[in-house]
Amino acid sequence: MTTVMVVDDHSVVRMGLIALLSRAPGFAVVGEAGRVAEALEKAEALVPDVVLMDVRLPDGSGIECCRAIRTRRPETKVLMLTSYDDRDAAIAAVMAGAAGYLLKQVEPEELLRAVRLVAGGACLLDSKVASGVLEYIRRGSPEGDLSERERSILHLIGEGMTNREIAARLFLSEKTVRNYVSIILQKMGLSNRTQAAAYVSRRRLLGGESEP
Repeated sequence: MTTVMVVDDHSVVRMGLIALLSRAPGFAVVGEAGRVAEALEKAEALVPDVVLMDVRLPDGSGIECCRAIRTRRPETKVLMLTSYDDRDAAIAAVMAGAAGYLLKQVEPEELLRAVRLVAGGACLLDSKVASGVLEYIRRGSPEGDLSERERSILHLIGEGMTNREIAARLFLSEKTVRNYVSIILQKMGLSNRTQAAAYVSRRRLLGGESEP
């Protein structure tokens, strides 16, 4: 059973999404919210598998809310569902750790399929914004400055592995892995592991990631 929380400032939209998910097999709606503050509080209390999140909320950005949720609990997947086919918003969402970006014009069955895919670890973008995000990726990749070993560790961070697990996989000490992670973040201009994992997800999403 995949647990879902719905975040949208329009109560009618929330009701429709909750009704759709509640009727579909394999889903359980555990909560809803209409504002960023409420979404953060409930996401921490209810620990849903997937948060279905609007980009624009009355008290802030759904994208920043996504970043906060993913920072506090990386296991929770966030699928952005919005009316805005904005390339910059899609890029920002993926960089914030979102597993997907869909437009509200999506058909019900496609939305259910997207939630299933995201819950299973997949990443996806609506076709109307995918080309713009791909262009952004192609303009330059900070990954190019990494050594082969650093790229291997970045890939494993993207798989959700801890420093201890990476050390065991690569036959390194945990301290050595920590040092590598610090270097990777510095070279790529990232602040934390969550952003690094989001970068890998973005590359995988667009078919741009190469295996180490």
